Amino acid sequence: MAPMTAVGEEMHALVERLYPLCRSITGDGVRATLEIVGEYVPLRVHEVPTGTQVLDWTVPQEWNIRDAYIADTAGNRVVDFAASNLHVLGYSVPVSARMPLAELRGHLHTLSDHPSWVPYRTSYYKRDWGFCLAQDTLDALPDGEYEVRIDSTLTDGHLTYAEHVVPGQVADEVIVSCHVCHPSLANDNLAGVAVAAFLARALAEQTPYYTYRFIFAPGTIGAITWLARNAERVERVKHGLVLACAGDPGRLTYKQSRRGDAEIDRVLRHVLSASERPHHVAEFIPYGYDERQFCSPGFDLGVGSLSRTPYAGYPEYHTSADNLDFVSPAAMADTLAVCREAFAVLDRNRRYVNLSPYGEPQLGRRGLYDSLGGRSDAKQAEMAMLWVLSLSDGEHSLLDVAERSGLPFDTVATAAGALHGAGLIKA
Repeated sequence: MAPMTAVGEEMHALVERLYPLCRSITGDGVRATLEIVGEYVPLRVHEVPTGTQVLDWTVPQEWNIRDAYIADTAGNRVVDFAASNLHVLGYSVPVSARMPLAELRGHLHTLSDHPSWVPYRTSYYKRDWGFCLAQDTLDALPDGEYEVRIDSTLTDGHLTYAEHVVPGQVADEVIVSCHVCHPSLANDNLAGVAVAAFLARALAEQTPYYTYRFIFAPGTIGAITWLARNAERVERVKHGLVLACAGDPGRLTYKQSRRGDAEIDRVLRHVLSASERPHHVAEFIPYGYDERQFCSPGFDLGVGSLSRTPYAGYPEYHTSADNLDFVSPAAMADTLAVCREAFAVLDRNRRYVNLSPYGEPQLGRRGLYDSLGGRSDAKQAEMAMLWVLSLSDGEHSLLDVAERSGLPFDTVATAAGALHGAGLIKA
């Protein structure tokens, strides 16, 4: 894979391509998004018909929009969907009417505390219509009559999601999920989509131990649909990570799974701590992104969520200020690097059994000391071998060894590989 600086620029370029598309939980915007992502990693696209029962939910009607505006009596568009797809309340029903500003105000959404920003609002499951605009724009509108037009359709169709699978040495799976339902919001969640795509590309260059399944789906209803359609596969899911808000300048945040002690939780805590990056580890709460679906008690999967600043934790969240300038190549590259580091630990974390447990085996006779010859970290590598031998009782994992010894996981895993090769331990 290219150097991380170049990869960061490539991810930002992907976000820039996706940014203008009007996405929602269904519709052609999702399909167009997946078509572009499919240029980076091959995708298997799934179409689930309106009315399909998915757990306690039902796949809704499909929403598409072509145009929308509010025009004054001179025909000037004072609010224009063509300028920003955030200007329309998501899932607005069709409207063609004239009305006074006093009546129109009930359908307008603004942010009084950030008067130059446009909010992002939706009405997925309640038939409604509306416009989102800057408070400054609203304040400048004179009283009078306005033409209101929303050229949309809400009809039976499909919910669309996609998967990309990186085959592993075993059928046990790690799922990586990101949502593709937000319109022009760069951090939430186009940065997550970009990091997921490039993480899939990086893993495909290796032969990972686990099989990695990437899920690109609309939030909430998409994850629920995937779970409903993959009940037989869920038992294979051993670990998982939801990616969101992956490109802002804030510190990294890992939200633990519902279990709190799942292996993915331990791995992320270890990687973030060992890297000495500024970070925060948050406890699970049943609110946020799709980790709450995967962690629901009936499934109880070991799925956490990695972001930078969490949802609703930055003023720009769900506003027009979450734009291309708000996300950076460096931040996305850093998020990707943490994912790669975490999965490298997850892929190599094994439990071993010492085959020579009575006393310390003679490492020199087996050439293990000689193999360290002249290495600057020879003493550390020697200690790693001794720690692995000491804790290889079938109960302790290599992550246990690293945490107890205070040694880097890479050093521990390398030591285990050498001991395994010498026939001193077995998995």
